[in-house]
Amino acid sequence: MADIKINIQNPDNSIDTLEVPTDMGLSLMEILKGNDYPVLATCGGMALCATCHVEVINGFESLHEITDDEYAMLDTLPNITPTSRLSCQLKLIPEMDNITVKVLGDGVV
Repeated sequence: MADIKINIQNPDNSIDTLEVPTDMGLSLMEILKGNDYPVLATCGGMALCATCHVEVINGFESLHEITDDEYAMLDTLPNITPTSRLSCQLKLIPEMDNITVKVLGDGVV
């Protein structure tokens, strides 16, 4: 199966579910941006700006380990959580089926 479900927790705690492909090499950031979530992605997915910061509410254990570069960028944020990740660094894979994330990046222009 090439499609997975990604759940996005909104500010009002409601959940939107997106069905997304895993066979196109897309990142979670690209999916969020393409679906009009408040993700600026200023650096274009290079892990240099943290404007795509998400908190993984459910499914954190299914993600690959955080890299030193990603952690260094997250560590600059005032609202980092134990399950924070940069969505640009999360390539969509079948193991991510049904994860739940909350957008924490500053998407306000």
